[in-house]
Amino acid sequence: MMILAIRHVTTYHYKAPVAFGEHRMMLRPREERDQKVLDAEFAITPEPSQLVWTQDMFGNHVATARFAQRAAELRFASAIHLDHAPSCFAAADIEDFARAHPFAYPADERPGLAPFLAPLSRHPKLVRWATGFVRHDGPTDTYELLVNMTRTIRNTFKHTARHEKGVQDPVETLHLASGSCRDVAVLMMAALRALGIATRFVSGYLHLADDDDSITGGNTHAWVQAYVPGPGWVDFDPSSGTVGNQNLVRVAVVRHPREAIPLQGTWIGCASDHLAMKVAVKVRADAGAGRRASAG
Repeated sequence: MMILAIRHVTTYHYKAPVAFGEHRMMLRPREERDQKVLDAEFAITPEPSQLVWTQDMFGNHVATARFAQRAAELRFASAIHLDHAPSCFAAADIEDFARAHPFAYPADERPGLAPFLAPLSRHPKLVRWATGFVRHDGPTDTYELLVNMTRTIRNTFKHTARHEKGVQDPVETLHLASGSCRDVAVLMMAALRALGIATRFVSGYLHLADDDDSITGGNTHAWVQAYVPGPGWVDFDPSSGTVGNQNLVRVAVVRHPREAIPLQGTWIGCASDHLAMKVAVKVRADAGAGRRASAG
């Protein structure tokens, strides 16, 4: 068990006071067996006239803020303490019938998995790349397929910080052999769906280690979950080549990245009024919180 402290601040700056439309936030981590929110504080300046919390169809926490005041600065700040339990994925965890690929999901699971099996791309180049992980001289080990694809993307693609909105087409990511975390996540999703494996997009936080292995920083991040008979949804991070949830905090799981934007909204004013948007994220291990939790 590890207690993580997550600080996420987004600030919009304008030349003059502007009016604000509705803003939608996905900042609170999910409550799951391996991560539990211990406390969470959210501060919005100027204070919204209305703040409504809901959960979407996937169980993600969504907050919607509405504003009556005009301002030259709009600031969203969240501070969260999270109980995080790293989990691993082993070949022995997989149900016998699914240890070799291809396999068929049980009939009672297929309706729920259908949205996560829908092809993201049918391009021949993508299909050829995906089938390159399948053996042609015998059964393909499902565990090895998933791990090999994760690590191949990590080792052969250049990771870039891309600030443009949206996600690259997976064929474009293949062509460039580079992309942001969300780009390579979508590539892996598309490839696995082409092989008949259900996948979903995950957005959240990554905590980073420095040279002495202490947790010192972090950022927003994106990766993939594949549905594996036996363990269920398993995390695969093609940006780092890791398997399992180590260093990963889930905020949203969705069918497509456009459903997991951390913060989006509108403002009313002249186009030239917008000056900048600044985002700061800090993720650290809170040893003091861990001691307090143990004492309690």
